[in-house]
Amino acid sequence: MHHIVEDADAVAGRAAGWIADAIRKAVRDKGACSLALAGGSTPRQAYQRLPTLPVVPWSQVEVFFGDERAVSPESPDSNFRMAQETFLSQVPIPEAKIHRMPAERDDLNTAAREYEALLPASLDVLLLGIGPDGHTASLFPHAPALQERQHRVVRVVGGEPLVQRLTITPPVIQQAARTLVLATGAEKADAVARALEGPEDVEAVPAQLARGGTWILDRAAARSLRGAEGPGATRS
Repeated sequence: MHHIVEDADAVAGRAAGWIADAIRKAVRDKGACSLALAGGSTPRQAYQRLPTLPVVPWSQVEVFFGDERAVSPESPDSNFRMAQETFLSQVPIPEAKIHRMPAERDDLNTAAREYEALLPASLDVLLLGIGPDGHTASLFPHAPALQERQHRVVRVVGGEPLVQRLTITPPVIQQAARTLVLATGAEKADAVARALEGPEDVEAVPAQLARGGTWILDRAAARSLRGAEGPGATRS
């Protein structure tokens, strides 16, 4: 299902409401919610809305991350720092339930093994973005990590500039109960179309791993979709 809204501000508002509702549903059904966060400018705007939403059972939420660059948690490039500043520091989630990826460590392979041990068997809510190249989390086109089935978190090198990272692997995405993908801007339009409507080719377009999730797009990001008016789309 993909939802097309007017602009980035509307994406942020719709996404924040979706996240809050997904948390409420998980807590209602299970008594708790495991939530994995994405980095990037589009999620940032959604995160900024979350502390203002009513009746979100934050104390029952356990927070994870889908990927992280090999930087300190104080770095401007840290996904943890962005999430901490935009909303984690403003909602009553117990500190012990916030699990950042320790990607600044020298031994990233050991860090990956330790982090995957923290992950639940299936995330209740997984948030993702998509890059202009079709990557999601830090799963980049044609990367060996796309073939990973044994480990749920691995060390990778990718992005621009090329840096070391930790990332969840395809099984984590495929096993999540609810997945939300956010995309804004015309530079994402081709990748969005390939992810949602192109031939199945996860190697070339890793974001296809989340094809069955909910996508919230602005008009610019959705402009290359043939099915923008079709049965899988809603527009507001």
